[in-house]
Amino acid sequence: MRVVNPAQASSRPRQLRLRITATAESIVRGGHPWVFADSVRTQNRAGQAGELAVIYDRKDEFLAVGLFDPDSPIRVRVLHAGKPVTLDPVWWAARLDAAVRRRDGLFAAPTTGYRLINGESDGWPGLVLDRYDTTLVLKLYSAAWLPRLEELVQLIRERLTPGQIVLRLSRNLQRAASSAATRSYSDGDVVFQQPATSPASVPVIFLESGLRFEAEVVRGQKTGFFLDQRENRGAVESLARGRAVLNAFSFSGGFSLSAARGGASSVTDLDISPHALESARRNFALNQGEPAIARCRHECIQTDAFAWLAGNPDHRFDLIVLDPPSLAKREAERAGAIRAYGRLASDGLQHLSPGGILVACSCSAHVNAEEFFSTVRSAATRSGRKFAELQTTRHASDHPANFPEAEYLKGIFLRFD
Repeated sequence: MRVVNPAQASSRPRQLRLRITATAESIVRGGHPWVFADSVRTQNRAGQAGELAVIYDRKDEFLAVGLFDPDSPIRVRVLHAGKPVTLDPVWWAARLDAAVRRRDGLFAAPTTGYRLINGESDGWPGLVLDRYDTTLVLKLYSAAWLPRLEELVQLIRERLTPGQIVLRLSRNLQRAASSAATRSYSDGDVVFQQPATSPASVPVIFLESGLRFEAEVVRGQKTGFFLDQRENRGAVESLARGRAVLNAFSFSGGFSLSAARGGASSVTDLDISPHALESARRNFALNQGEPAIARCRHECIQTDAFAWLAGNPDHRFDLIVLDPPSLAKREAERAGAIRAYGRLASDGLQHLSPGGILVACSCSAHVNAEEFFSTVRSAATRSGRKFAELQTTRHASDHPANFPEAEYLKGIFLRFD
């Protein structure tokens, strides 16, 4: 990675220098990792995507340094704030090592699938890195990383020695990546591979607390699997013994397998995608050596889960998991999403047997935790049934959220009479 010593920036006239509003200064000092375009008061020259921008305060003292992106409303993604530092190869290596060390001791063994870097909350703004056994999946959310990608891949190779590295690109980044000045990239590119490694197009098998799962790292959702629900899956496993379980929006059956190992008598998966249901069947096949999973009846129903839950009133279950995709991808969709979460919980409760447990989750960042929890509690109250709140959950330990915009995941567990 390129080197900059912000303390010496005044002697380098071509160093990109920014000054920001007083409000933005306070926000950066408070630890927020974004500087928005409308907060930039002055800059000494036009900047290019990926170069380091040094931010000075009103007293012309160093405030922060970050990655510049002239085409994004997030103009600077802060790498470091406080006292000046030299961003040399040693600094970058230490930053990566620190993120990896934070995962030490977090997971029930054996687990070989988890997040190594969770973007801004681990000091790597606009970037995530997930591990699936010996395969690493690097996902970028900012064009500022594209000019640095080769150096970044080399650093990951040196520090983590993976079998392969797969590049995933957020949708808004794919056009910029395909027309990059130095080298073009596409979503799903294998940017590094050891000779003996299986092709990335073949699903990668990894372990989560001893369960075997496949991850479609090249074309699958997110980076290939929903790693962020690991702890909620563990909670469902602990509650599943002897229960008939419904997993709505099941994707590849993560909650279902956990419930089956926990002693569920049956598991029914609902998903609109036949591809996802086939993956769920394969995941169950991978784990037939587990006696409880082998005994559990597994049924897959290809359907719109919203419509299925609103109908089929005669179907009853003892534990229902409602984990839909994001219902509010932008602020304008927030109010509609809250209403949809309420309807979903109400429809789900129609299928819940006495003594049953409802698990409702949301991954919509634009709906905050208290809004979501309140919506589900209101639906539970309207049902007229007595219920007890078992727990609410937030981000998994390997998916820290250290600033408000990073918070998206929440879950609530309710037991009904």
